[in-house]
Amino acid sequence: AIVDEAALVDALRERRIAGAALDVLGPGAAPPPAPPADHPLFALDNVILTPHIGWQRVETRQRVVEQVTDNVIAFAKGQPTNVVNGLC
Repeated sequence: AIVDEAALVDALRERRIAGAALDVLGPGAAPPPAPPADHPLFALDNVILTPHIGWQRVETRQRVVEQVTDNVIAFAKGQPTNVVNGLC
């Protein structure tokens, strides 16, 4: 997991951080398993949870298509973008 959920719950309960907005809970599987009904994040008033819908918006999908198109065109021109460790 990218976020240590237990540490996040503690930090939120103790107000060491003001809040959290999360789109995915759990191990990050695709699709992620549903959290149990008694998950501690559900009881906190400084948390916003969404049911893994960040990908669902048309604008999000359109932006991905645009990024892929831009990357392919740049690569074809010999000017690759988003290069990792000099490999392309």
